[in-house]
Amino acid sequence: MGNLLTSLLNSSNALRVYGEAFNIIQNNITNANTPGYVKQDVSLVALPFNPETMLSGGVMAGPMLSARASYLENAVRNQQELLGSAGQRSADLGLVEPLFDLTASFSVPTTINKLFDGFSQLAVSPNDPGARQNVIELAGQVAQSFHQSAVGITRVITNVGSQTRDAVAGINRIAEQLAAINHQYRASSAGSQDAGLDAQRHAALEELSQIANFTVLKSADGGMNVYLGGQTALVIGEHDFAISANSSSTKTLIRDAQGKDITSQVTRGSLGALIQERNVTLPGYLADLNTLAGNFADTVNTALAQGVDRSGSAPAVNLFSYDPGRAAFTLAVTGITPDQIAAAKATAPGGNGNAIAIAQLSSAPAINGFTFSQFYGNLGARVGRDVSTARQESDQYQDAVTQAQQQRLQQSGVSLDEEAAKMLQFRQAYQAAGKMITVLDELTQDLLNLIH
Repeated sequence: MGNLLTSLLNSSNALRVYGEAFNIIQNNITNANTPGYVKQDVSLVALPFNPETMLSGGVMAGPMLSARASYLENAVRNQQELLGSAGQRSADLGLVEPLFDLTASFSVPTTINKLFDGFSQLAVSPNDPGARQNVIELAGQVAQSFHQSAVGITRVITNVGSQTRDAVAGINRIAEQLAAINHQYRASSAGSQDAGLDAQRHAALEELSQIANFTVLKSADGGMNVYLGGQTALVIGEHDFAISANSSSTKTLIRDAQGKDITSQVTRGSLGALIQERNVTLPGYLADLNTLAGNFADTVNTALAQGVDRSGSAPAVNLFSYDPGRAAFTLAVTGITPDQIAAAKATAPGGNGNAIAIAQLSSAPAINGFTFSQFYGNLGARVGRDVSTARQESDQYQDAVTQAQQQRLQQSGVSLDEEAAKMLQFRQAYQAAGKMITVLDELTQDLLNLIH
């Protein structure tokens, strides 16, 4: 009688264990497409079986097994950091590229060349008021083209500043979420077995990797501590430490919760790209544009100062004016009149010698051995290379992310075919245990009837 009851209990316990297995399989299937979720398996533990020592055997459910592989998660996050950076550069610098279109009718080199052509036309009729007025109008177009390019870059800089604040807000939001998840791990002893909580955490970490580079260290209680840039504490246990961004000055500064400058620690992700653009790349474009505008204005003004105006007097007014340091923004035509344009040489008043000399400046190596058009072309080429490189890297890292995600999916993702096979396997075991209970129940009833 005792052996029958023991067998009955073992079979009943097997049904409970197989029921748990069905629950895990069902949860896997339900979350097959849930971000951050990986497949879970039930671990079956055989109980000691030795009839001579009254060990009846049977099966029990051990800890739930997660297919999560840390090295695969790190591989995906590393590639996401690189993709986030390249994608951000591609998008932002792509807005700058049209500003340096050399074929545009109102580009800087086009308007500069038109001005020099205007001086050539003035050389044909040096005393023609219309030709003189044309030079002033063409000079105004040069100033306007510089202004438009500078303002266009500034708009991108402003947009970068706005995106930087959004990126920092995103980091702080994710940090708060991760701290809350760590609290749930600490609050419940069953937290380490919570597949849903684990999925939320890793989905948040993957989202964070698109914004910035960081390091994760797992604590003994199952929580995860996150260090921005590998150095600055962002999440420690149940506490998150908000960072801040300041883009109001000439450079973007990222500060930790204590106000310490941690800008140099953020090198990847979209925030890393935004910092590089705001602090280095875009100011570099503007610096070269300002250099070109100031040098051009000084060269033309100096050349005009060598001649005489229509009355034969030394010119009293420059053609261009600008504020040092912001030449491209502030370049403007002065209140010069057509008669004050110094088209003639001092040695030949009323002639065209100075107009010819200024027209020839179009081919003169005026800046670092380059003509004005060549210098601008080099700047435009640099912008083009930066955009091309960013786009190539974006495509490259997108492929790398896809490959890393595929490798992770193959090892730890939910396979519906695999889950169906496991369901069939446990179903057969469940049916067998059920039949065993039925047989044991009938034998028990027969035995009781015999006793009575």
